[in-house]
Amino acid sequence: MSLVLPTRARSSAALILAGVLWGTGGLAGSLLGRLAGLHPLAVADYRLLVGGAVGIAFLKRGTLPRTPEAVKRILAVGGLFALFQASYFAAVALSSVSVATMTTIGAAPVIVTLASVRKLRRWTVVSVTGTLAGLVLLQWSPGEAISFGGLGFALLAAAGFATLTLVTAKPVEGLEPLSTTAFGCLTGGLLLLPAASWSGMAIPLHADVLALVCYLGAIPTALAYAAYLRGLADAHPVLGALSAVLEPLTAAVLSALLLGERLSVTAWCGAAVLVAALVVGYWRPEPR
Repeated sequence: MSLVLPTRARSSAALILAGVLWGTGGLAGSLLGRLAGLHPLAVADYRLLVGGAVGIAFLKRGTLPRTPEAVKRILAVGGLFALFQASYFAAVALSSVSVATMTTIGAAPVIVTLASVRKLRRWTVVSVTGTLAGLVLLQWSPGEAISFGGLGFALLAAAGFATLTLVTAKPVEGLEPLSTTAFGCLTGGLLLLPAASWSGMAIPLHADVLALVCYLGAIPTALAYAAYLRGLADAHPVLGALSAVLEPLTAAVLSALLLGERLSVTAWCGAAVLVAALVVGYWRPEPR
């Protein structure tokens, strides 16, 4: 028992760290697009390319994927990164940031649960249901029109993220979380490069813009995904998908603190429900 608890605690901490860092990425990406006049696809591509470059810079020697299984995993992760980013930003363009984020992050745990759990446990149902309810309360906008195109792309992004979670839950020998993140991000960035180049990727060489590019690639991408993949190694995929809902929660709190955006009473209630649902998920996780 003494060996199990520290491992579970480290995995939970890594997943929580990933969710919180992803929340800062939304704010950084929005500021980058605004300051540099970039299309969302270009922001996503900079995020993946810089994240891959930063991750590779911190890899130890001899960490290149050498086995067929490792190469297949890198290609799969890169393709899923590209699918997730492109679909998510397409959903943002067709609907709104809040609706796209709520749908994507809210649907992912449901997809993972249905795909990976043979028999639903009561606490899993409570956690997933509470997560969805909290997200709706946190980002609910009464009277906002529904874009079915945006909804479709958001669900496609959720499927991509859920598949990424399920695929990477089983480690590949000789492939560490950081190397998976680094080469996966770089592969995904190269796959997105044609579409991003068509939208325009020129940026002004100003200190604030360059700092945002570096931060977006290094912290909420390279570090966050490495932490997420590290946490998945010893946690159930459902718990990993649930940790992603910390992204909109963190983004909402940061927007209120840094940008002066006021959260309604409904939003704060949603945040409380969200945190409670996550606590249930971490307290009573599904057996692997």
